[in-house]
Amino acid sequence: MLHFSRWKIISILVTLVIGVLLALPNVLPKQTVESLPSWLPHKQMRLGLDLQGGAHLLLAMDTDQLRKDWLQSLRDDARKTLVSDAKIASSVQIQGNRIVVRVSKPEEVDKAQRELRKIQSSVGNPIAGTSGSDVDITRAPDGTIVITPTSAGFIQRQSNAAGAAIHTIEKRINSLGTAESSVVRQGTDRILVQFPGLRDTRQLKEILGKTARLSFHEVHPSMTPEEARQGRPPIGWRIYPSEEPGAPPYLLREAPVVSGEELSNAQPGFDQQTGLPVINFSFNQQGARKFGRFTQSHVQQPFAIVLDDKVISAPVIQSPILGGSGQISGRFTVEGANNLAVQLRSGALPVKLTIAEERTVGPSLGADSIAAGRLAALIGTAGVIAFMVFAYGLFGVFAIAAVFFNLVLIVGIMSLIGSTLTLPGIAGLVLTVGMAVDANVLIYERIREELRNGKTPISGIDSGFKTALGTIIDSNLTTLIAGLVMFWLGSGPIRGFAVTLSIGILTTVFTAFTVTRLLVSEWVRRQKTRHIPAPL
Repeated sequence: MLHFSRWKIISILVTLVIGVLLALPNVLPKQTVESLPSWLPHKQMRLGLDLQGGAHLLLAMDTDQLRKDWLQSLRDDARKTLVSDAKIASSVQIQGNRIVVRVSKPEEVDKAQRELRKIQSSVGNPIAGTSGSDVDITRAPDGTIVITPTSAGFIQRQSNAAGAAIHTIEKRINSLGTAESSVVRQGTDRILVQFPGLRDTRQLKEILGKTARLSFHEVHPSMTPEEARQGRPPIGWRIYPSEEPGAPPYLLREAPVVSGEELSNAQPGFDQQTGLPVINFSFNQQGARKFGRFTQSHVQQPFAIVLDDKVISAPVIQSPILGGSGQISGRFTVEGANNLAVQLRSGALPVKLTIAEERTVGPSLGADSIAAGRLAALIGTAGVIAFMVFAYGLFGVFAIAAVFFNLVLIVGIMSLIGSTLTLPGIAGLVLTVGMAVDANVLIYERIREELRNGKTPISGIDSGFKTALGTIIDSNLTTLIAGLVMFWLGSGPIRGFAVTLSIGILTTVFTAFTVTRLLVSEWVRRQKTRHIPAPL
C-alpha cells in the first residue's frame, strides 16, 4: 500500500501541478492574468451575485395571457381543420375557458368531432399510467361540439413556455456582453434572473419587458375599423390598436402573412433618407417566399407590422419585395432600436413576463461578504492546523499539506468548468477542509490502533491506510449523494453549496489516499530509524 511506482508518482505530481496552474489566475490581478503566456490557463472563478453585487430579478409569467393565447391557437386550429381541410361549414368561437363549435349541417356533427380529434395531443407519462389529452372534445345536448383544455394540458404548456422563456431570456441577456448571468425556473410560473456585476437594471428590464412578438398582417382592403365596430368584424379579422398615441386603429387579418419566427436577422440602423433609427430585417427562405408572394399580389396596398399586438408601422407596398429583407421604421430612439433588434434576434417570449421582485446587491455588500468568508476560512483553517499538528505531529503536517492541495484542486476544477463561487460556496469550502481533515484523522487513528495491537510501524501505517479506505469511501459517498440531490433539486445558493461540496468530496478522497500516502511513503523511505514520530 505504501509502495508507489514511478508512473504513479509522476501522475500524482502532474495532477497537482495542473491544479495549481488552473487555480493560479484566481490569486493574480486581472492585468497580470491577461499578460500570461497563451498556453497557461486564464480562466478565473466567477463570483456570484452575493459576492460581486449585481441585479436580482424575479419574473412572473402571465398565466392568464398564456391560457388566452392557447385558446386562440386552439380556435385557429379548429377552424383550419374543419373549414379549410375537411370542408365542413361551421362557426368556431371562444366562450369563457372553452371553444364552442357549431356545425351548419347536423348530419356532419359526427364527422366534425372525428376531425377535431386531430388537434388533440397526448400529455403525461404513458409508462407511469398518467397519460391523457391536452383537450377534451365532447358533444353538448344542443348539438354543439365543446373543446375544453385540461389541467394536465395547461401544466405541460406552462412548463414548455417556461423552458422557452428561459432560453429566450438567456439569449437576450448574453447580448449585453456577459456569460455570468443565471436564469433558472422557480416554482411553476416564476423565473429568477441574476446578473452579477450589473448596477443599472434599466436596460435589462427593458430588454426583458417586451414579449417582442412580431408579425406582418394584411390590412382589410375595404372595411374601416369604425365600420367593423359599428357592425361586427368579418370572421378572421380583428381590430389592432396603433402603438403611436392618438393614431387610428387598423382592421387586420388575424392570421399573419409572415411571423417573427421566420426572421433570420434583425439589426439596428439608420434610414438613408431621413437619418432616423430603423431596424433592418431579413427572413429565412420560407418567410422570404411568403413575403414575396404577398407583396406581388398586393402592390399599392398597405400591410401592417405588428409588435406585441400593436401596429408600429403600416407602409404601402410600392413594388414586390422579393429579396426577403426590409426595414421597420417607427418612433425609435437609437437605444430603443438596438434593444428591439436584440429582442427580435433572440425570438419572441412565449408568454408575457412581469417583474415580481427586484433587488440590487451593492459591491460593498459583496466585498463585506468576501471579507467575512475569507476570515471564517482563515480562522477555521488555522484551528484545523493547530489541532492536527498538536494531535499528530509530523503526520499532522502531512495532512495539512494534503488539505492545501485539496483546496487548490477544488478552485482549479471550479475555474475550469466555469462554476460560480457564492457565499454558500465559501461555506462549502470551509466544510470541505473539515471533511478532508476528518479523512486523515480516521487514517491516523487506524494507524494508532494497529500500533497498539503490536504491529511494526511500517506494517501499521500500511494497514491503517488499507482499513480506512472503505470507511472513508462509504461516508463520503453518502455525502456526495446528498450533494448531487441538492444540485438537482435546489437553485441559487443551494446549488452553489452543492457544487463546492460535491467537488470537494472527490478531491478529498483523492488527496487523502494519494498526497497524504505519498508524503508518508517518502518519509518512511527516507528516514532510517523506522519509528513513528510522537505523538503517534
